[in-house]
Amino acid sequence: MKLHELKPAEGSTRERKRRGRGTASGQGKTSGRGQKGQGSRSGGGVRIGFEGGQMPLQRRLPKRGFTPLTRVEFSLVNLNQLDVFTAGESVTPDLLASKGLIKNASANVKILGEGAISKALNVSATKFSQSAKDKIIAAGGTIEEKCSA
Repeated sequence: MKLHELKPAEGSTRERKRRGRGTASGQGKTSGRGQKGQGSRSGGGVRIGFEGGQMPLQRRLPKRGFTPLTRVEFSLVNLNQLDVFTAGESVTPDLLASKGLIKNASANVKILGEGAISKALNVSATKFSQSAKDKIIAAGGTIEEKCSA
């Protein structure tokens, strides 16, 4: 095979339409523009998105703003809210939901470090702030970070 022997794949290219070269060309007289009207004129036609005066699609649809569609929501729990548990207890999202600290047990939970913790708890959540980690470990507890689904 040589460079001059290369050809495009069968059916992948098309002959260009030679417009305005007489009636025998099949694109003579009006050159595929129809009879009269805006589309037949030089420089005629409508802008992209114009729907003949009807409210265009981009104005009918609601605006989305700048909120990313991939945003992950977290249920937030502060350390001072964990005082309802007894020392040595394993704190899980299911337990937090049953105590009414979060609404949904299957939600992503982030533990924040506001307040103090005096009990040693085994806390399991999706995320922890650095101050929350430090305070839980200083109180003699353990942390377990679970990956979000």
